[in-house]
Amino acid sequence: MSDRTEIVVHPVSPKGGRKVTVHALGVDADLGRAFAPGDVSELLRLAGLEDVDLSEDGPISWEGGGPEVWTAGS
Repeated sequence: MSDRTEIVVHPVSPKGGRKVTVHALGVDADLGRAFAPGDVSELLRLAGLEDVDLSEDGPISWEGGGPEVWTAGS
């Protein structure tokens, strides 16, 4: 059984920013909080996932809005 990598950018938190999580090889990891698309790229790079397409058509599941949503109610 193959295990594919799942990247999730969660909805905007009341504290600000969006939590970024990854599920890979049977392990869930909280990569941190992003406040802009560049933060998502950096968190993924630090996790060894470089050059990930951040568009809504890419491999990321954007919950609570796409890559343009960084504040509550946007």
